[in-house]
Amino acid sequence: MDGDGGEEDSRHGSSAVTHETVDQLIARCIAPVKHEFLRPPPDRTSSQNDDVSTPKNKAPVLAKEKKSKRQLKRERRQDQKSTKNLCPEISKSGDVNSCRYQDKCRFSHDIEAFKEQKPADLEGECPFLKSEGSCPYGLSCRFLGTHEESKPLSSTGLERRSEVNGFSKDVQKLLWKNKMTFPKADAILKSLGLLSKSKGNALENKDGGDKCVQSDDIGSCVVTSELENKDGVDKCNQSDDDDSFGVIVESDSKLEGSVEVLKDDDVINRELESDVHCPLKRRKTAEDCGVEETKTEGVSVTDQNVDGSCIRSEPEARTEAITPETDISLKSHSREKKLIDFREKLYLAPLTTVGNLPFRRVCKVLGADVTCGEMAMCTNLLQGQASEWALLRRHSSEDLFGVQICGAYPDSVARTVELIEKECSVDFIDINMGCPIDIVVNKGAGSALLTKPMRMKNVVEVASGTVDIPITIKVRTAYFEGKNRIDSVIADFSSWGASAVTIHGRSRQQRYSKLPDWDYVYQCTKEAPKNLQVVGNGDVFSFEDWNKHKTECPELATCMIARGALIKPWIFTEIKEQRHWDISSGERLNIFKDFVHFGLQHWGSDTKGVETTRRFLLEWLSYTCRYIPVGLMEVVPQRINWRPPSYYGRDDLETLMASDSAADWVRLSEMLLGKVPDGFAFAPKHKSNAYDRAENG
Repeated sequence: MDGDGGEEDSRHGSSAVTHETVDQLIARCIAPVKHEFLRPPPDRTSSQNDDVSTPKNKAPVLAKEKKSKRQLKRERRQDQKSTKNLCPEISKSGDVNSCRYQDKCRFSHDIEAFKEQKPADLEGECPFLKSEGSCPYGLSCRFLGTHEESKPLSSTGLERRSEVNGFSKDVQKLLWKNKMTFPKADAILKSLGLLSKSKGNALENKDGGDKCVQSDDIGSCVVTSELENKDGVDKCNQSDDDDSFGVIVESDSKLEGSVEVLKDDDVINRELESDVHCPLKRRKTAEDCGVEETKTEGVSVTDQNVDGSCIRSEPEARTEAITPETDISLKSHSREKKLIDFREKLYLAPLTTVGNLPFRRVCKVLGADVTCGEMAMCTNLLQGQASEWALLRRHSSEDLFGVQICGAYPDSVARTVELIEKECSVDFIDINMGCPIDIVVNKGAGSALLTKPMRMKNVVEVASGTVDIPITIKVRTAYFEGKNRIDSVIADFSSWGASAVTIHGRSRQQRYSKLPDWDYVYQCTKEAPKNLQVVGNGDVFSFEDWNKHKTECPELATCMIARGALIKPWIFTEIKEQRHWDISSGERLNIFKDFVHFGLQHWGSDTKGVETTRRFLLEWLSYTCRYIPVGLMEVVPQRINWRPPSYYGRDDLETLMASDSAADWVRLSEMLLGKVPDGFAFAPKHKSNAYDRAENG
């Protein structure tokens, strides 16, 4: 990570490694492998790309044809109707009459045609038979030969009893239709003045009335409501926080949006959030000024000013209309919030793509104590995207589990945490404020929040005030290298409502280049208040690294392990047993077998599930190839920023596992999941050598 030229030397001059001393190699960030195991670098002059595994003798594709969404959808429908996609209901039952859609079904009902084109069964036993007694994939299962005829092929459904946090279709429909209400989040946002702010001048209608234009801080759709009609009657309907729904209000203005209206049986109306910033205006009439009390929708006129104008006041029954969910006074005090203790626990970091549920199960078996789901974007969760909600799934073995979310604005974060608390079972919610990815930062989320401390405060405060689940945050040292700023705000994190903070010892500008600044992490830890747990993060790759950080800064609650777990997930075992594990190739293969078993249980044992498991296995293998066995090293332990030279393993399998070629990763996957389908190609999403160049700086 701070190789300064050693990277290029390791790629083009590995043959010179044998002539250098151990110290010289380490200075160039090249792992010192024993001389007897070194070999010449592989030939990279072939036309095959190092990072892409493609079938042999296949002509390269010069340009990819762009297709419209409609065309892609049509092709998907046609593909579903093909014989390779058997109807799930028929697959489970084996009866062609079991599908209620019959001829209108999108899938094939031809069982014989499906069997003819179905790939050969894989070796081994169906992953569902031992855990659930029957396979939910029936005829589609790639282990169909192991199913006992005496047992039914169907199951109650595709839901795994060992997994929780499934995404309800009813909730998804509410999110799609924008009918989901967030009473707790809206109450907190309103109390902090963050729910809505009027932008621009009020628009006047024909009768001199106001059109209140209110918009959310996050740049969400503008809400326009006409407050007066020609007769001076207030048309701004009030809303019930629990059962409201959106309608479109027509007006002369080009601005249109949704406002919440009451159901017919609602008795008590509430004040719109827009009343705070854009008061309702109503024409004075003789009747209003002559009676003692005249009630309108949502307001009551009880008195007159000296000049004869009417004074608007809230109805006396308003306090009774507030439900416990929206009453700020009934919110849990910070001392009443659930507690979480990270001290001395081995914490597996949330890892994009590779930190999936099967991988976390592998790490739990190898000794991880705390696990966290992959980062999920708040906007995608609030839009009801099933693929994003899948990141929140939890296995029963994850006894201390959290989810990580990423959002740019307080309202989206507040509504997301309220929804997660309602729909999911989690022990803590982590807010990512350190993601360096451009697509995230450009939207104002992730590391971009490091440049806006007031927004950081608002995000943490509303999230903590909305839910009783502990809120944690993950940050980097700063946005720009050399301009550290976490020390200036860490004393405030606990007062904002955070239970813990994880500090990655790099800036956003560094990405993963150079070494993390652990001295600065120690400084921030010592300046943190006693009730705030601080977790250190950055290049923990052995039990010696763990011991060093805990010894030099006893105030650290624990250390988060990220890429170290991707490269060697048995690091948790090493830390607990305080040893360097010289793991054999056979033991490593067994770990991969466990991952495949867990993956088939999670993604399915049909052809689609097998290929999904293969894809994620290949993503993981793009990291594990960087591990160098302990018995081959001149110096132990290996450092995470050392580049492995080309070397022979102690057996053929260990040599294959050391390869950085995608073609060899595919060979490993075929040992576990059978032959790849025709036309298969793979390119890793994330480079394991992310430190080979410094991004943005």
